[in-house]
This record gives sequence, structure tokens and C-alpha cells, in this order.
Amino acid sequence: MDIAIVILNWNGRKLLETYLPSVITHSENAKIYVADNASTDDSLEFIAHNYPEVIIIKNDKNYGFAGGYNKALNLVEEDLYVLLNNDVEVTHRWLEGIKSVFEKKSKVAVVQPKLKSLHQPNKFDYAGAAGGFIDSLGYPFCRGRIFDHIEEDSGQYEDESEIFWASGACFAIKRNCFIEAGGFDEDYFAHQEEIDLCWRLKNLDYSVWYTPKSEVFHLGGGTLASSSPRKTFLNFRNSLFNLLKNSKKNPFGLIFIRMLLDGVAALRFLLQAKVNHFLAIFKAHVNFYIFFTKMYNKRKTLKKIKHKFIVSSIVWHGFVLNVTRFKKLNSDNN
Repeated sequence: MDIAIVILNWNGRKLLETYLPSVITHSENAKIYVADNASTDDSLEFIAHNYPEVIIIKNDKNYGFAGGYNKALNLVEEDLYVLLNNDVEVTHRWLEGIKSVFEKKSKVAVVQPKLKSLHQPNKFDYAGAAGGFIDSLGYPFCRGRIFDHIEEDSGQYEDESEIFWASGACFAIKRNCFIEAGGFDEDYFAHQEEIDLCWRLKNLDYSVWYTPKSEVFHLGGGTLASSSPRKTFLNFRNSLFNLLKNSKKNPFGLIFIRMLLDGVAALRFLLQAKVNHFLAIFKAHVNFYIFFTKMYNKRKTLKKIKHKFIVSSIVWHGFVLNVTRFKKLNSDNN
């Protein structure tokens, strides 16, 4: 199985200088690409001068995460794509654990390693932790991270296990599965397009897995900070896109409940004097209506796969029952 590591970059010169060396050092027998979304800094000059072995793919403009990868991966022919953020530090033999899952399980389409925080290496990373899940209303959470509560890694997630979605920070996918599913949805631009792709793959009867035998460290917020209203807009809008496109149930009732809960979240932002985030949720809903017909038409009659949701509402468990650890969710629902 030939491996291509593909790093998407946009004005990330400082990040590449810091984190690309670990990828070069620890990625034996893999071909390394940097897919550049029309950076205006000296990213490409830095790579060409210091790492001539890295293959540069130049996009003609900033297509975001989804479009940027779709354009670049058209030019990558290896069997396995490992999509890696430019703010991720990898570790010794990190690719072996990922590759072994694909070799052991034929229906696996996507694998995520253990994702930990560069700022606090004893803790999981917000963006993916030990694998992603969603509740029945489409809200995402992780083994190791529920809303803003992030667990310390004390060895509680050392089992290879099936998950619902893998983090885009380090996302390994078979080339043929990426092509079969149609790649990332470019209408998302960025945020939650990896959840959408994993959900579509699961509807095609593939599986998504987490392995602790591979460990990487993520800076987070390297391109768009968590405090950005733009990120709030994309997360809320794209999560609604996910429900409308992929839910096997009639999505309209779910979307109605979701929008009510989103309204509560917006009011919470307003009470915290975060007016820009309040407006971002309002704009997300308006934009969702604008795209409604286009997204609804993307629903396809796939295999009637029934997905197991660990909880019906992570909002209820997180904010009402004050559950902050993933294992407590499991014990509450077994």
C-alpha cells in the first residue's frame, strides 16, 4: 500500500518551518506533498529551498479545506491518502499503526490516530481526541472531548475501535473510497466536511476507525482560531448540512429541533456579550435556507444502514446532566 501524506497549506510558512521537519523525519517510505491554496507568503519558497523532496501542488486560489484537497488529490495516485494539517507534529512510526488497521480490516475507509494537544501534551486534542461521534441531532463530540471539556490521556482509550468520524487534522483514507464517495463537499468550504464524508462512507457500508497505535500532536487554530465568528458560522451551518444530506430518518423534524437548540446557543453567546458569535449563528441559519434545495438534492438512496448513536442528545447530557467524560456516556446508555 503506497502512502501519500498531503499537507494543505495557506500562508502557513511559520507552521511549516515548525512542524514539517517531524513529518520528513518520521514518514519513511511515504511520498510527501504540500497542496498550497494560493499562499501570498513565502511558504513555497521555503519548501523548495529547504525540502526539495517535498512535492508541491499549486492551487490557483484559496479553495478552503474541502476544495483545496479535492483539487490537489486529483493529482495524487498513491493507494492511501493521509491528509495532515500543517500544524501537526507526528511521532516515530506513526504511519505503521494507521496502515495496520487498513491491512487488518477490509471494509475500513478512514482511520484516525490518537490526537493530542501540543499545548498540553498530557491531554487530548479538541479537534478529534480519540475519535469522533455525533448524536442523533448531528452535534459532534469525541472520545476524550465533550463540548469544551477535554480529558487527560490516562490510557482510557487504548483500544482500536470503530468511530463515527475522523478528524481532518489527521485523516487517512483509501484513495478508491475517496473517489467512490465523491470527495469532500466543496459547498462546506471548511469545518465538518470530514464528518460529512465519513457519514456518506458509512451510508455506503464502509467503516471509520481509531487507532491508539499511532499518536500525533495538534496545535489547533493554525488557520482559523476557535474564537473566530467565521468558524462559528461554518460549524453551525455545516452541521445542519450534514443532517439534511445524510440522515436516513426524515430530516425535517431533526432540523427543527436542531434549530431551536442552536437558538439557545445563540442566546447564550448574547448573554456572554459575544455579539459576533450570536450573529454568526443567525447568518448560518439564513445561509442554510439559501442552500436548502441544493443540499436536499444531494440526498441519495444508499443502503439503508442503521447507525448507532451513543446518545440522542449530547446537549442534554453535557449541559443538563453535566456529563464531561465519554465513558460516562457509555455507562449511562448501556
